Amino acid sequence: MIDRYTRPAFRALWSDENRFRCWLEVEATASEVLADAGIVPQEAAKAIRERGSFSVERIREIEKETRHDVIAFTTAVAENVGPDSRWLHFGLTSTDVVDTAQALQIREASQRILEGLNGLAAVLRRRAVEFALTPTIGRTHGVHAEPTTFGLKLLLWYEECQRNIRRFTAAAEDMRVGKLSGAVGSFGTVTPALEEEICERLGLQTASVSTQTLQRDRHAAYVSTLAVIASSLDKIATEIRHLQRTEVREAEEFFNPKQKGSSAMPHKRNPITAENICGLARVMRSNAQVALEDVALWHERDISHSSAERVILPDQTTLADYLLAKTTDLIDRLLVYPKRMLRNLELTGGLVFSGQLLLELAEAGMLREDAYRVVQSLAMRAWTEDLVFRDLVRQDPQITALLTPDRIDRAFDVQRRLNNVPAVFQRVLGEPLPNVAG
Repeated sequence: MIDRYTRPAFRALWSDENRFRCWLEVEATASEVLADAGIVPQEAAKAIRERGSFSVERIREIEKETRHDVIAFTTAVAENVGPDSRWLHFGLTSTDVVDTAQALQIREASQRILEGLNGLAAVLRRRAVEFALTPTIGRTHGVHAEPTTFGLKLLLWYEECQRNIRRFTAAAEDMRVGKLSGAVGSFGTVTPALEEEICERLGLQTASVSTQTLQRDRHAAYVSTLAVIASSLDKIATEIRHLQRTEVREAEEFFNPKQKGSSAMPHKRNPITAENICGLARVMRSNAQVALEDVALWHERDISHSSAERVILPDQTTLADYLLAKTTDLIDRLLVYPKRMLRNLELTGGLVFSGQLLLELAEAGMLREDAYRVVQSLAMRAWTEDLVFRDLVRQDPQITALLTPDRIDRAFDVQRRLNNVPAVFQRVLGEPLPNVAG
């Protein structure tokens, strides 16, 4: 596990202590259900529940000899249970315990990740509304395109976060599954009805059919969904990295007064959090590849998936929790510069209104092909000669013959291009923007 990025709750969740505790919970619950069915003595189930305990050190000591972690675990627990331990692990195989207990760990991890997703969504929504009508330049191919608002950027991320919440909820639910179907999934000892009762008491669903393992398409979908979430966070962080560039400087990460950006250059304010998010998102995407490789196992079971999952499941859930917290803080404290946005919007002297001017000329009677030629000719001249496009338009006889000065000004009206922004917010949020009419 990547301890550097592990918050205390996740460090405890994926610890050996908690893993074995979950194993013991499965064993004790199975014993109780089997006792209720008359298969295991009631006093034995009670002894396993009350006296069943272990120490991680003892399990590790035994495993050095057995080279089998579940046998080491059951041996360590049996030492504390006493004679009734002969009913411990009765009718079960190792993966009955391991896969079912793993579902308990993932369920807890998923609850925390879902809290992080909802927290990020709330911050994105709040800041989207805050800057809903703040004009900025939209860029396509990295080049100035047409006006938009900074709030629309945030609203886009908010809706994507909502999709990720839906995806993750479904993937997590698919992982809330246990199995106790035996060595090859044929229920040699435990019956399907008993399996259902054990899983129900553990708060899990039951796999309708399994081999010795739960099928790893579930895990692949879960890990891949977390990778999709990471890619969304990468997308947000990449945009902020661009906006923080000196030449753009429309928004930037919060910079603590005592923070240092460079050992050599005292002026530096680097987007280190955003870069951290982008870098670790790559790790999460690579984990998805491993999970996909784990789907294909030999026949009714091999353990090629097991060693990989001991790395990718703790790391993927831990990184998801970490990056959601970092991204939420990044957005919450993001420094936004509306005046700089207006300055950049005007940087090309009105070139970004060429599309609206084209429409005005077409409405006034000029053929669209001719209008495109006239507008593009002036736009290219403004580009190459570093002139003000708006001034060239006002001086062009072909344009002034059709458009009055007021109508030319109307073509360059930024607010006109943003009239439908409130409608987009209403469509996404389901309610009108505060203090915005229609």
